[in-house]
Amino acid sequence: MTNTKPRVVVGLSGGVDSSVAAHLLLEQGYEVIGMFMKNWHDESVTISNECPWMEDSTDAMLVAEKLGIPFQAIDLSEEYRERIVDYMFAEYEAGRTPNPDILCNREIKFDIFLKAAQKLKADFVATGHYCQKGEIEVDGKAVYQLLAGADPNKDQSYFLCQLTQSQLSKALFPIGHLQKSEVRAIAKKLDLITAEKKDSQGLCFIGKVRLPDFLQQQLKPKTGPIIEIPVDLGKLKKYQVPANLDPEDYDEETLHDLAFPLSYQIAEGKKVGEHRGAHYFTVGQRKGLNVGGTGKPLFVIATDTKENVIYVGLGEDHPGLLRYALFVKNDQIHWIREDLKLQPGETARYEARIRYRQALSGATLLQRENGLYIIFDQAQKGIASGQFVAWYQGEECIGSGTIY
Repeated sequence: MTNTKPRVVVGLSGGVDSSVAAHLLLEQGYEVIGMFMKNWHDESVTISNECPWMEDSTDAMLVAEKLGIPFQAIDLSEEYRERIVDYMFAEYEAGRTPNPDILCNREIKFDIFLKAAQKLKADFVATGHYCQKGEIEVDGKAVYQLLAGADPNKDQSYFLCQLTQSQLSKALFPIGHLQKSEVRAIAKKLDLITAEKKDSQGLCFIGKVRLPDFLQQQLKPKTGPIIEIPVDLGKLKKYQVPANLDPEDYDEETLHDLAFPLSYQIAEGKKVGEHRGAHYFTVGQRKGLNVGGTGKPLFVIATDTKENVIYVGLGEDHPGLLRYALFVKNDQIHWIREDLKLQPGETARYEARIRYRQALSGATLLQRENGLYIIFDQAQKGIASGQFVAWYQGEECIGSGTIY
């Protein structure tokens, strides 16, 4: 008798979430295979004597053994370096702020890992993400939805905002309907080695190391000035949203002023300190500046990696830190719901966020010939080029894009 159960490969990370995901799939009647992804093992760059991937791999293997499922490890470090690490270095060097976790999901877990699973004749891949998948019919065709996780404190839909319909069709998120506390309770009941294991922190691949330390491997320290920009600088006034004007009625100049990053000159401010490399800093950052005696905290409002200058503003209400709008170039716009894609001249109302776990904020999307403008109802703090903006309709993530 042939096995007609659908086959799913679970990305076992050595953490509690993917462990419970594998168990739940077994309960649901799937044929389950556990696979550990080894994404990084360049010890010269980890700058740490600890070797977290070895411990994680062992834990993943022990979980598979306990659950009675086949287990294998796959080395994706070469692809990871090419698609994620090299991208990170290039983005920071250009003064942009990448999000490696979003890229990891798009390029590794739901591309290379998915292809490896399909070689094992898998029907699906599954992860321990806190998000959910829906399916509706549009014009007689199945359309997949990326929905928020049931636990509002752990919702990870933002990290999956670059997935395509094709990727979603093959994805399963077995723990998305659960609270984190419920996941830990299940693991404890099953006596899994990962039940009490802490959630991993920091970058998704290099272990326990600070980001500036990691970046120093290729982006060498270089001393430069920290320039404080006064609150009353004339050009900052251009950043205010025009009163009593609907976003749809903004002209091109207004849109440009609102949505494009401001640039500053050294002569516009005063030197308040020195830094060790503009490429180590990002807009909105306050830690690591090491400038004292200012009363209120200083925040990075712009970086110039070519001239190696950091521009800062005093206090979290400094107008240089706040923006009402952002821009996404056409080739960086991604619609999960392709059926809702805006055409030039069209507008739509959604809620949007520019970082993980940030509260959603009402926004108007304007699609113009040159790209997509997103205008927020409330000013957003620390919008940085290279970050991802994701827009939602209720619980559903509709699309995303890289901020210009």
